[in-house]
Amino acid sequence: MKVILLQNVEGVGKKYEVKEVKNGYARNFLIPEGSAKPANKENLKWLQSQKEVFEKEVEEDLKKAQELASNIDGLEVTITVKVGEKGELFESINAVKVSEKLKEMGFDVKKSQINLNDAIKKVGEFPIKINLDHNLEVEIKVIVTGETTGEEKV
Repeated sequence: MKVILLQNVEGVGKKYEVKEVKNGYARNFLIPEGSAKPANKENLKWLQSQKEVFEKEVEEDLKKAQELASNIDGLEVTITVKVGEKGELFESINAVKVSEKLKEMGFDVKKSQINLNDAIKKVGEFPIKINLDHNLEVEIKVIVTGETTGEEKV
């Protein structure tokens, strides 16, 4: 059975593609879930009008991603954390903290886009890659600085 996908379906195809799937899969899962429509004449005409709108949306989304990439590529992000007497961090820096700092700076970057294998656990400068939408990749430098707690031993 030919169907028009209304959203990305893993293992089947992307939004607004016409795909051939098994009848039972289409009738029992894709169509009831709202993931697809049957590919009849009426729905194919609807698809043509939707594709034009969708292409414009994708184009605008690409422009936004390119603008974000050009604004944050090479950016230096300073994160200050409390450190102990020997310079050890009281907290580690992970993708969530980097994402929050970027949001404070006015950049909308999700934690899932930040390519940070292990949490940062020491003071210093660290290059971090960010994978943006449309396969754009940029690199920022995270500078972790220490702030002493001011507590003294009695």
